[in-house]
Amino acid sequence: MKLLKKIVGWGLSLFLASSILAVVVYKFLPVYVTPLMVIRLFQQAGEGESLKWHHTWVPMDEISPHMPVAVMASEDQRFLLHHGFDMNAIEKAARNNINGGRIHGGSTISQQTAKNVFLWPGRSWVRKGFEAYFTFLIELMWSKQRIMEVYLNSIEMGDGIYGVEACAEHHFDKEAIDLTRPQCALIAATLPNPRKFSSKDPSPYIKRRSVQIQHQMQFIPSFPKEGEDFDPNTSSGGVYRNHRKK
Repeated sequence: MKLLKKIVGWGLSLFLASSILAVVVYKFLPVYVTPLMVIRLFQQAGEGESLKWHHTWVPMDEISPHMPVAVMASEDQRFLLHHGFDMNAIEKAARNNINGGRIHGGSTISQQTAKNVFLWPGRSWVRKGFEAYFTFLIELMWSKQRIMEVYLNSIEMGDGIYGVEACAEHHFDKEAIDLTRPQCALIAATLPNPRKFSSKDPSPYIKRRSVQIQHQMQFIPSFPKEGEDFDPNTSSGGVYRNHRKK
């Protein structure tokens, strides 16, 4: 029993140390590969498909300023205001699910980033627990700008396409910095299921959704640059003043 306790203790200590180290490292270094990218390669190979892996890391200042606004409007309008978990969205999603509506997860951009970079896809309680842990760590150690930068560079945006630079190149034949407001809204509209929906060949539903996102973008004037202040008392992040990220 004592040996088992020691093994568990050492295992837990190793996990805590390695996970914290990984979060610290990725605070500064680009994320070139994620578990999902590797999983997709195995899935493609298993299904006899040609391997597809398109991913190019670009810094935040080489991404269209419309892109972070579009994903906030679509995925997490309170991104700048919460600390990783939007309790309002979680409560709303839970209520909707209980009432038999379409299943929603209520995941924030921070949670999605934690899942994309450190974990595997799935809905088990174990993975959700790890997701909460890594979300807490990145919110503690990274700025909102860094979280957004990693998110936009790592999220799946098409079949074998990861990150906004690869998406811009393969779907719009341009660089991420040159994406227009409507194009950013189209990309954001596909994010709930980028393997089913395409920003290159948008369905009528995606076109309607992108119009809705552009409307919501009007209430999020811009995404603050690193070190820039924003006002946490406005409903959508409105004017970025009087608040500094830890």
